[in-house]
Amino acid sequence: MTIQTKTPNRLDNPPIPVQAKLAAAWTSLMFLYIYVDYFHLYKPGVIDNLRAGVVFEFDISPTLLTIFLASVAIPALMVMLSMTLPARVNRATNLVVALLYIPLSVFNAVGESWDWAFFYGLSIGIEVLLLAFILRSAWKWPRTPAVPAGPATTDLRQDLRQ
Repeated sequence: MTIQTKTPNRLDNPPIPVQAKLAAAWTSLMFLYIYVDYFHLYKPGVIDNLRAGVVFEFDISPTLLTIFLASVAIPALMVMLSMTLPARVNRATNLVVALLYIPLSVFNAVGESWDWAFFYGLSIGIEVLLLAFILRSAWKWPRTPAVPAGPATTDLRQDLRQ
């Protein structure tokens, strides 16, 4: 008589490509940007300032709105670029853009009162954590050995192209 013991089925946890991790992190950052900006509108006086043509002490102008658009468009583009750029360029681009966005995230709290410290601290904290994840993922991008060039590998490369 054979006794069978049941072992619990483990969930499959396949490795996630670095590109997908980066795209997911940039997507999360974009959602956070959108919601933080949306919830900011609930602050008393913000809508009145918008109607008066002022945002963050700056007069609303085409230049200001273009800067705001660029500050949101770059992370949005990073979602796509993280999935499509070649590894070396992808890694460098993610490192540079994430490093530039850390001070930009912190800038959002400049001039705010301590009454709003938790709101800005939480939002900026999560943004910086996402950017740190991007930096870590890009920095630790797995390296694969290069295929040596020569007659022995030429046939191998041609086989892969077919």
